[in-house]
Parts: sequence; C-alpha cells; structure tokens
Amino acid sequence: MTTAIGEHGVELEIGGMTCASCAARIEKKLNRMEGVTATVNYATEKARVAVAEGSAVTAADLIATVERTGYTATVPEPPAAAEPPAEGPDGRPAGADGEPDDALALLRHRLLVSLALSVPVVLMAMVPPLQFTNWQWLSLTLAAPVVAYGAWPFHRAAWTNLRHGAATMDTLISMGTLAALGWSVWALFFGDAGMPGMTHPFTLTVTRTGGSSAIYLEAAAGVTTFLLAGRYFEARSKRKAGAALRALMELGAKDVAVLRDGREVRVAVAELSVGDRFVVRPGEKIATDGKVVEGASAVDASMLTGESVPVEVSPGDTVTGATVNAGGRLVVEATRVGADTQLARMARLVEEAQNGKAAAQRLADRISAVFVPVVIALAAGTLGYWLATGAGAVAAFTAAVAVLIIACPCALGLATPTALMVGTGRGAQLGILLKGPEVLESTRAVDTIVLDKTGTVTTGVMTLGEVHLAEGVTETEALRLAGALEHASEHPIARAVAAGAAARVGALPTPEEFTGVPGLGVRGVVEGHTVLVGRTQLLAEWSPGLPDGLAAAKAAAEARGRTAVTVGWDGAARAVLVVADAVRPTSAEAVRRLRALGLTPVLLTGDHRAVAESVAAEVGIDEVIAEVLPEDKVAVVARLQAEGRSVAMVGDGVNDAAALARADLGLAMGTGTDAAIEAGDLTLVRGDLRTAADAIRLARATLGTIRTNLFWAFGYNVAALPLAAAGLLNPMIAGAAMAFSSVFVVGNSLRLRRFRALDGAAARG
Repeated sequence: MTTAIGEHGVELEIGGMTCASCAARIEKKLNRMEGVTATVNYATEKARVAVAEGSAVTAADLIATVERTGYTATVPEPPAAAEPPAEGPDGRPAGADGEPDDALALLRHRLLVSLALSVPVVLMAMVPPLQFTNWQWLSLTLAAPVVAYGAWPFHRAAWTNLRHGAATMDTLISMGTLAALGWSVWALFFGDAGMPGMTHPFTLTVTRTGGSSAIYLEAAAGVTTFLLAGRYFEARSKRKAGAALRALMELGAKDVAVLRDGREVRVAVAELSVGDRFVVRPGEKIATDGKVVEGASAVDASMLTGESVPVEVSPGDTVTGATVNAGGRLVVEATRVGADTQLARMARLVEEAQNGKAAAQRLADRISAVFVPVVIALAAGTLGYWLATGAGAVAAFTAAVAVLIIACPCALGLATPTALMVGTGRGAQLGILLKGPEVLESTRAVDTIVLDKTGTVTTGVMTLGEVHLAEGVTETEALRLAGALEHASEHPIARAVAAGAAARVGALPTPEEFTGVPGLGVRGVVEGHTVLVGRTQLLAEWSPGLPDGLAAAKAAAEARGRTAVTVGWDGAARAVLVVADAVRPTSAEAVRRLRALGLTPVLLTGDHRAVAESVAAEVGIDEVIAEVLPEDKVAVVARLQAEGRSVAMVGDGVNDAAALARADLGLAMGTGTDAAIEAGDLTLVRGDLRTAADAIRLARATLGTIRTNLFWAFGYNVAALPLAAAGLLNPMIAGAAMAFSSVFVVGNSLRLRRFRALDGAAARG
C-alpha cells in the first residue's frame, strides 16, 4: 500500500490493544514520526492521524510503525464503498466467512472453563477438611488448564510487550500465574508437596519456610479467573463502539421510486444520481437531499434538525434525506447523494467526535505503569539477595515467587468489574444504563450540562394548549368542529388538534366534506357548517379578518414561539387554537436537581429563539443557544469545552448524536433514537429528565467505590510485599489475605445496591 494521506488525515483501525497503556504506546510511537500528529482511542480501537503539509509519510508508513510496536493496523474502507456487515444467526456481526464474530464468545468460554476448574482448586487449598489424600495432584490437574488456556490472552500480551521492551499489567499477571504454577510443579515433583497425605494447615503464624512443600495452585487459578472476568465485562461494553454510526446510516430510506421516462421505477437508494427525480408519498422517508419540483407538503425533520414543528415545503424548497413526508405527494430532484448528504456528514461527525474524545485512562492502568516494573524489580532483587546471603535456592525462589504472588492483582481484578456490575445493575433498576468504566471519570469533573430541547426538556410531540374564543362561541363547539375536520388530516399539527379536541369534548363528528389546502390548512363541512382550520391566510379569502381579541391572542402565542391555528365557520373567524411542543412536567424539577449537583444548565436547540426562550423560562434555565444546525451543536459543545468547561450533554435525536459523542459525558434519552442512545455514555431509559441527575449521582458513587477498591487492593499489595521479600510470608496467610482483600472489595461494591433515586418512586428493591 502506498496510499497518500489526504488533507483531513487518515483513520486507522488498531488491533491487539488490551489496555489503555497500549493505546498510549502506539500514540507515542506515531507521534515520533516526522510531521505526524496522532490520537489513539482505546475505547473505539481507532487512531486518527494528521500529517503536516509536504510530508512524504503514507498510510503504509503509519501501518508499519504500528506493526513494529506489536499491534495491527488497517485503513477502513470508505463509507460509500463499505457493504453493511452480514449477520450471523444470533444477530451479531459476521466475519468475512459469514460466521459470527466469536472473539467475545471465546473470551466467555475461557472465563466459564476457568471458573469451573478453579473453584474446586481454591476450596481444597483454603478448607483443610477438603484436603483428601493426593488432593494436590487433582489441584494440579485442574489448575494447569486454567493457567495454560484461560490465561493465554495475558501470556500472549505479555510476550508481545516483552518483545518491544514494555511491561503492563498483563506482564505481571502472566509472570505471577506462571511462577505460581511453575513453583507448584517443582514442589510436587521434586519437593515434599507431592507426598500422599500432604496438607495445607490453616495457621496464622508468620514464619520463614523453605517452600519445598508449598504450592500456589489456588493463586494461579483464582487470579486467572478473576482477571478474565474483568476482561470479559470490559470487552462486552466495548463491543458496541460502532453502533452509533450503524444506527445513523440505517436511518435513511432503503429504496426509492425514481421517475424514468414518466414511469415510477423502484430502485435502491445507492443507485440514485444527482439530477434524478423521485416520488415521495405521504409517510415515506425522503431518500436523499434534494429540491422539491412538484407538490406541497409538511416535512417532519425533527429527527435531524430538532425542529418540533413540521416544515411546509413547496416547489423550489430544499429537503433533507431521512426526513419524513407528513403530508401530500412530492416529486424531488436529487442534489446530493451518497457520502455528500447531510445524513452521511452527520455520521462522519459522530465518528470524528468519538475518535477525538480523550481515551479514558483507567486508574489501574495508570498505577500499573509504575507498579509493574517495581514489583518485577523487587522480585528479582529478592531472589538475588537471598542467593547472595547463602539462604539457598529453595528459600530464595520461595521469597521471589511470594513477591510475585502477593503482588498479583487478585483484588485489583475485582475492583472495577464488581463495582461496575453492581452499579450498572442498580442503574438498570432505576432506568439508567452505564456503558462502562470509561464513562465514570467524566462524571466527576462535569460542571456544565447542555440540554437538548425537543424530546428532552419537552415531550417532542405537538399538543393542544389554550383555546381562545370569539364572543358568543363555546369551547365545546369550536373543538368539535375543528377537531372533526382535523381528524381527517395526517398533518402533525392537525393530529395534535384532533387528539386534544377528542380528549376534551369526547367523540368527534364525521365531516360531510373534506379538502386539504396545501401549505394553508383544511376546509370542509361538519354538521352543516362550512369550516376552515389553518393559517390566517386561509380564512382571509372569505372572512373579514380576526377580531381584535383573537388577533391579540394569536400574536401573543406566536411571540412565545407557539403555533396559532385559526378556526372559522359560516363566514367568520371564531377561535384560535394554540399548539406547542409541551414541556415535560418533570423538567423544571430536573433542572433544579442538576443545579444542586453543581451543574450549570444550558438549553440547546435547532428550534426558533422565541420557542427556546419560552421553554427555558418555564423550566428555569438562564443560558439559551437556539437556531443551531446539527453541525453547530458539535461546535457549541467544543466551544464550551474550549472555555474550560467540562460538558455533559443530554439529547434524544439523531441531530444530537454527534454532540453526545463530542461531550465529556453524553446522556441519551432512552425514548429517543438508536443513534443518540448508542452515541451517549449513559442512557436514561424512562425518558424522565430527572433521571439525568440520578444517573450522574450513581456514576459518581460508582467511581468513588472503584477508587476505594483500588486504594485498598493496592494498599494490601504494598503492605504485604515487604513480608514476602523478607521470606516471612506463609502461603496460607498469603491465601487468606488475598481472600480477605477480595471479600472486602466485593462487599464495598455491594453497598451500591442501597443507592436510591431522589424521587423515590423509581427506586425498587
């Protein structure tokens, strides 16, 4: 490959990373190349590389550098050329051979096999009554496959790192488990441990031992199983890294009715070309970006633009792919297709935002950068010291192995996954989904929370509000006549009027006549009355105009960003109905709770400023950013971050997906689109904005638990290492201490089960 790098750089898919320190190593190697600026994201397993103008570096050079570092790299296919991944029988993405991707399944299999084999090994070592004659040989039979097969990913990663002169937590795990197994094999075959009747008495004395009768099989098997569990849960959360992009691309139409020689021909959207004319019927998605050449309708663009009111279009107006035709038949001329459409550009925004997010450095990996080399050096020093003092090879190797065993992170392997499991389980009960440990650190620092308006602070559904009446007209009469006529229309505003009228006055009559007037409203005959419902222009042709009271009510409603629908019958204007995207009843309380957490709320929307300010005033938000395009939402989040703020974002639409990914913390409403949910870090299943405050509280509590777990896990290692180095660590005490540290970590994590939502009603259990 000699691919040159374009002006926007190149993206590489990285394989073989096992922890955040792997990403840091690759990033460091790439950035050492002349003119190269690289960011490697462990969570998405991608590298985004920019090359200075005039540099001769090619994609092949970048790939070679990554491979020399011990990992794999490829240039992904362009979105336009990439085929959607096939699926296996279980719905998971299939590989090139059509079989499901089994990397996670293999890891799960390793975990289950290791768990089944290691439990009896640990029980026999820790419970003396279970130590029957020759029990130690059964332990070896069970533990050896765990260390060889179960721990293979750790051994492989350690070997890769060793060949490149690096050490990670995988190195320590591999050395510790292999040392424990190796010493146990020596003690069984060449020492006294293999003698029939050998037991491990449970004593709490600290004595120096020769080690020839000590075996560490339970440590080797147990550590492997604990660490495999952590690796499995981490891999499962990372599996969905690209789901936001797939959700975006799947939003578009799959086929389209193209006009060829005056006839409609159904073809795949991929076959559309610029200049093609295609038909969009009511209820259908618009296939691609284009210009209306025939017909008039209302287009629901809320999923892309955040505009709560459908946009009226007529010949000459532009329309966007993936929006929905809510009214009449349209003929559209394609102006942009494929990768040039707004939907495709939004997909690229999401991908770039995800890759640009700083890789979350897990606490264990940060500490292990120093911890691992220190432990290895201490083990080597211990071995050398005892050999030099004439204590003998057995005592020297016993002390050195004890250092590796006691340092091997048993409790550390439980610290993150147990807290995460309990925290996510409790969150699920409360309607909060946390995606993984990478999310938690962001919740600690966030100080600004950006709230999307449509579907987040508001319901996202047009609702009938106030009814203003002319003199002598009753509300029941106005709603019966207007609701009956609007019930026959498919327009979203008409549906809001009809639903509101039916809820207030009951069953609606059936119109004797009905006609839709494109862009203006509807007219017909209801119960003998000639009725018109829609814009003021529709009534102007046969009505003297709105009475002063109705005109004032209409102006006031529109000044607040509401939609005013005029109603007239029998030659006069009789009522003004106010329709709006209703504010959720819990939003004001949610904003108060977010402020109590130290967060500054900001309302962000693609809707008109008057609408946004009205909603903001109702819920208690001071800062409003309105009339923004989807691209602008990302820019707004980036601008707030550039001001030194740590930004959380709450949204539910496709137009929010890129901003959710760009924010330091993305909270997606579960009632929203798949694209938004997959791009977010936290998902609020119930669609109640109050849950956002509970989600941040739970995430912070989970992070605090992980930090406590890590502190005590490492504290145990640090306290026990001197005893091990001095040769004073009895294997049974080591086992008991490791068990206690694990029990402490699990018990501390289980405290998260007592977490309660502030509203109380949502809490269960």
